[in-house]
Amino acid sequence: MPTARAGSHAIRPPAVAGTFYPADPIELTRMIDGYLAQATTSEIEPSILIAPHAGYVYSGPVAAFTFKALAGRACDGVIVLGFNHAQSYEFDGASIWLDGAWRTPLGDAPIDSALARSIRSAEDSFYTGRDAHATEHSIEVMLPFLQRVLPGQSFVPVSIGRPTLDNCRALADGLARAIEGKTIFVVASTDLSHYPPYEGAVMVDRETVAAVLSLDPLALEAIVEDVHRRDVPNLYTRMCGQGPVLTAMMLARRIGAERAELLRYSNSGDVPEGGRDRVVGYAAIEFSKGAPPALTDADRAELLRIARATLVANAENQPWPELRADSPALRQPRATFVTLRRKPSGELRGCRGEVFARSEVWESVRRVTVLSAVDDPRFVPLQAHEIPDTHIEISVLSPLRQAASPEEVVVGRHGVLVRRGGHGGLFLPQVPVEQGWDRETYLDVLCEMKAGLPRDAWRKPDTHLYIFEAEVFEEHE
Repeated sequence: MPTARAGSHAIRPPAVAGTFYPADPIELTRMIDGYLAQATTSEIEPSILIAPHAGYVYSGPVAAFTFKALAGRACDGVIVLGFNHAQSYEFDGASIWLDGAWRTPLGDAPIDSALARSIRSAEDSFYTGRDAHATEHSIEVMLPFLQRVLPGQSFVPVSIGRPTLDNCRALADGLARAIEGKTIFVVASTDLSHYPPYEGAVMVDRETVAAVLSLDPLALEAIVEDVHRRDVPNLYTRMCGQGPVLTAMMLARRIGAERAELLRYSNSGDVPEGGRDRVVGYAAIEFSKGAPPALTDADRAELLRIARATLVANAENQPWPELRADSPALRQPRATFVTLRRKPSGELRGCRGEVFARSEVWESVRRVTVLSAVDDPRFVPLQAHEIPDTHIEISVLSPLRQAASPEEVVVGRHGVLVRRGGHGGLFLPQVPVEQGWDRETYLDVLCEMKAGLPRDAWRKPDTHLYIFEAEVFEEHE
């Protein structure tokens, strides 16, 4: 763990002025204002934002969309979540700078000492070492933008340590306690894919952004860990600032900021200064108060249409169907399951799905419909002549969250994902109802049948239960 340095009210000098952004204040102001002039924003007030931290010529146009969302808004404080590229995997918790100021070519950005101390006292995982901040750029690069859109605004810099679920959950809980009842803007710093060719970056960044927008921390963890299993040349990582983003996602759910929107995406290959053979991805994302858009009856009908049209198209080797409706709910990233049954007996004919969101809900339905038809190992692939006598049921999953205890699981309401070591398994909410199980039987069978664990594994402290709800709908003849 980095050690604290003596002294208070310190001025942190800029570490990357003249390299990541201009050292001349006039040139820097002109550059930022030019980017901001090209950015658009909505009327919705954000609570949490994500911004890139690369050199301004590469990521500045995207970062401008993040900070344009804050321009001129009144608040009680600003928190910037960064990390240390060299040290973050060496310590748990987070390093918080308590007082003084951070200097940029535009002047001193004062530390909000009262807010910093409130955060520090809210959770033992926050400590006051400064080494993690000394030469790191992930927070510093945010500040000139902040100084232009909120002149004179004080802030709190927080450098996140190991990006584990437990560490980020503790930090998010502490932040939620510290900012309760206040209007605090939180900015999390990260870049996306590092060093693949242009087309590979666009593909993997699309999946990573979907995981972030789903507000499911397990989805982001899973997709970042998937980096070495994808055949994308030179893909070093999907996201460097996993810790800040995981913390931001967990905080968003804690404070009810569950409306997520991608404001802007591009990569370094989209600007004249960058080539396309080796790029870095950037996204501006906004979380605001409120619930995500709900599926309407028309949305459900469209998803069922897509599923049935996909069955036919796949059997006939035709292109898969596209989305017909332009509904915000259908554009939300969500994980889905598709269950196929024989008509009229109701006998299972196939069921596959995705635990974590990797794309918009309509695309997920299209993809898992095919998997249910041809890739359920319990059945031979569905044949074209069977399709008219096949009934379709769709389950759209809510983001997973860790249950505080097994008693939190409600039969008929919650699906459950169990994880222990390298073992895991999942049941949809409708399964225990169909089987007539109580909670204990539900968890016993889940552990034994789906995860390959002892039946009572769910009672052990090293076993984690994640619960979710599902919106389930089906065809009606």
